[in-house]
Formats: sequence, C-alpha cells, structure tokens
Amino acid sequence: MSATLIWIVEDDRALRTVLTRALEQAGFAVRAFGDLGSARAALASTLPSLILTDLRLPDGDGSVLLEDLGARGVNVPLLVMSAYTDIASTAAAYRAGAVDYLAKPFDLDVAVASIRRALVPAPGEATPEAAPPAHPLLGQSAAMREVFRLIGRIAASDLTVLITGATGTGKELVARALHEESARRLRPFVALNTAAIPAELLESELFGHEAGAFTGALRRNAGRFEQAAGGTLFLDEIGDMPLALQTRLLRVLAGGEYYRVGGRELLRSDVRVLAATHQDLAARVAAGSFRADLLHRLDVVRIDLPALAQRREDVALLARHFLAGAARELKLPAKRFSAAALRALTQMEFSGNVRQLENLCRRLAVIAPGREIQAQDLGTGGAPPVLTGGDWTPALAAWARAALASGGEAHLHAQARATLDRTLLEVALELHQGHRQNAAAALGLGRNTLTRKLGASRRRQTKT
Repeated sequence: MSATLIWIVEDDRALRTVLTRALEQAGFAVRAFGDLGSARAALASTLPSLILTDLRLPDGDGSVLLEDLGARGVNVPLLVMSAYTDIASTAAAYRAGAVDYLAKPFDLDVAVASIRRALVPAPGEATPEAAPPAHPLLGQSAAMREVFRLIGRIAASDLTVLITGATGTGKELVARALHEESARRLRPFVALNTAAIPAELLESELFGHEAGAFTGALRRNAGRFEQAAGGTLFLDEIGDMPLALQTRLLRVLAGGEYYRVGGRELLRSDVRVLAATHQDLAARVAAGSFRADLLHRLDVVRIDLPALAQRREDVALLARHFLAGAARELKLPAKRFSAAALRALTQMEFSGNVRQLENLCRRLAVIAPGREIQAQDLGTGGAPPVLTGGDWTPALAAWARAALASGGEAHLHAQARATLDRTLLEVALELHQGHRQNAAAALGLGRNTLTRKLGASRRRQTKT
C-alpha cells in the first residue's frame, strides 16, 4: 500500500526541507512546492491526501487551493501555517475552510500530530448519529428508562405533573414530550419561566389584562392560559412564584375559571398544567414561601430527572448527538470524538448537567481542530480539562492554541495569569479550611500577598 501523499507549499526553502524530512520520517510521502502557481498547476494531474500550505506566498494566498479543489468537487484537508497570527489572518483561514492553523515557529511534532488528526476520515453522513432522533430527550441509563416509562404511562392523561431536577437536566424537554405524546399535541404548547418575569408583570403574563387595567395597558392582552387553550401550559421555576399569584393559580387549578387583570368576564380554562422546579418545594412550604395546597395540586404525578453525574453511561450518547446537531445547525464539517475523548468526558464533572455538556459540544464543533476531537481538546471547549498524570501543560497549550487561533481574548496572557492565580488561591484556601496564613505558606507567599491577590481576583470576577 502506497504512503499517504502530503503536499507542502512553502516558499522558505529551509523550512520546506525540514518539514519534508519530518513527514517522511513519520511515514508519509511528500511533494514540496516553493510557490502557489506550481501547486495549482500540479492539481490538474494529481490529488494529495492533505495540503500543508503557507498562508502568504510570493504569488498569492495559499488558501485559494481550497477554491481550486472545491471547483473540482473534491475535499482535501488543508492546513495553514503562517507567521501572521493576527485575528484577520486566522479568521480568514478558517472561513476559507482550513482544518487547522499552525503559527510559526511551531514544533515539528505538533505539525505531524495536526496532519494525522486532519487525515482522520470525516464521520459518514449515513451513520445513525447523523439522523436526529424522534425526541431530543435521550438516554439509555436505568434512571432515564424509568423517566421514559413514566412519560409513556401518563402522557395520554390530563394529570398535572411536577417535574423536578437540578438546573440543566432537561425539564422542559420532559414537558414537551408529555405534550407531544398526548391528545393535546395538535394544540399549543406554551412555556413560561416564572422566575424570568418581574413579579408585578407575572399576573398579566399568566391571565392577560384588559385595556386600561394598569399604566401602559393600551389594549386587551391574552395571557398564557388563553394562548394555551386546548393545549399545555408549562410553568418553569414554579418555586419562585410570588405567594399572591400562587393563590390565583390555585383557584384556576381547582375551579378551571379565572379573570383577566382588570376584567369582569369569567373565562374557562381548558389547559393541562405542567410545572417544573429545581427547588425543594416541601422545604419552601415549611419556610412559608410556598403554599402547601398548591403543591398538592401540582404534585399529582412527579417526574424526577437525574443529574448527569447519576447517568454517566449516557454521556457518550449525548455528546455524539450534540456534536452532530451543532454541525448541522452551524453548517460545519462533521466531527467525531475519539474513544479517549469520550472516556474523558464521562469522568468530567458537569455542574450544569446536560445543558453544560451541550454547550461544550457546540464550542468543540467550532473550536476543536481536525475532524476527530481528542481528550486534550476538551479544555478548549470552556469546560474543566481532564488532566492525566502531573503534567497540565498540554491542556494549557491546547487551550491557548485554540483561543489564539480563533481570535480569542485580546488580553489572553493577563486572563491566563489571573485564572492561574485564582485557581491556586481557591484550592489552597479550600485545603486549609480558609486559613489564609497556612494557605499562603503552602503557596510560598506572604499572607498580605495572598490577601491582595485574592482581592484583585474577586474584583475581576465582579467586573465580568
């Protein structure tokens, strides 16, 4: 079997020679060009497996090779190398379709690793993960199978359901699944986050208002109960609803009747109510901030969603789904996770649960270089990196490379130093139970220095 053919397009003869030797030692076949014109001419008779090109060549921009390949209907990975690492240059290279960007000077081992990654075949369009599932609520764990069983049993009924679980576990997805599998599925599904609406406006949002009911009410407005007529009303973060409104909601649930704000017309409610909360409503009842009778009305059936830490066997399934979905939505080339990256993901702590995992996958779809996401790339997605052994510099290097290549923070050096300081200070204080003098001694700092750095770190966090 012939070796994989790599083209090098570089006007610097010394670098061209060094790269050629390094790639040949790595087992690749290499063809080198000193200018853009000769490489474009060679495309008429030969197609490489990958092109490594300088961005600024004497006779043009190396990224135009992608246009030549696109005109011929072929897809060849192109890696850009350049001494110009400004935002405009890097962004232009990625817009043109480059799969990675090597800033000169670079380590030859890094270049070889980037080439190997770029040569990983793109995920096939016909794979099962490429097709979106019927429902976005996914899981194969025992905990999620129990959730699916409950949804299946109660969806067709009109029972009121209380959905509980930590932030980011997918409570609204459960509510939508209950609606879509019910007899009301052809009628509206209306969602309202009660914590996101100011208390003085929440009553009008729920029940509507008449013209002139209050300052600014210029015309009659239908509330969420009217908008959801015949369908489902989902009340998220129900634990934050003010007590006065809890009383009005209780009357609607009990009698099915209500008035608009400022109105005299009695309206009938034909709505199935689903509610969700991340709070302990029983504790709020005991504290006097939530009505016990309303809790009984809402808590006819309860579906408790597990945290992601309780369903780690679902992490790989969810990560692949979110990564494929991000590629479709953002119109990006498909990527896949390596086996090592998936293992690392299952070991990470996601305090934001499924929502945090989804956001990480979306960032990786944009930021991670190459077609296969490696374990060291996980730190570039904004989540805590998984580190092996005692060496954290590879993760730091991956983060810095991605941030610089994507035109990240203008003050990246200051940001990195501030993050390092804050992390060391917080960990030292945690290990020494908040004792500043002992924490400072462990870090080799004076107590006053630690206090000053801690104050500066907190001021930066407050500003951001």
